[in-house]
Amino acid sequence: MSTLKIESEHSILKIRASTTDRIGSKLLYEHIVELAKEKEIEGATVYRGIMGFGSSSKITSSRFWELTEKLPVVIELVDRTEKLRHFFSEIEQDLVTMPKGCMVALEPTEILLKKKGK
Repeated sequence: MSTLKIESEHSILKIRASTTDRIGSKLLYEHIVELAKEKEIEGATVYRGIMGFGSSSKITSSRFWELTEKLPVVIELVDRTEKLRHFFSEIEQDLVTMPKGCMVALEPTEILLKKKGK
């Protein structure tokens, strides 16, 4: 029998964009992660994709013989659902006014283990 406690009411906020997208003079993913840390969001991870496209862009990819800066990126934030909804409301206007496109999704999740490091 497992002694892990399953917590509910948590979600993952996923922001899909490009590695070159910016909010002001800062890269979008840096802006989001730094703001999430400031707002005490439980966790954030940025993934750089090797291939992808958005509804208004062409397919971009990373191949070992090509040097490209514009690649897909996913910014994932994990916390309580309501906290993530509030965080999104704080960044929504920045995303809407950004010249490039993006997609934001909120996915329910269960936290099976949350162990702080030293």
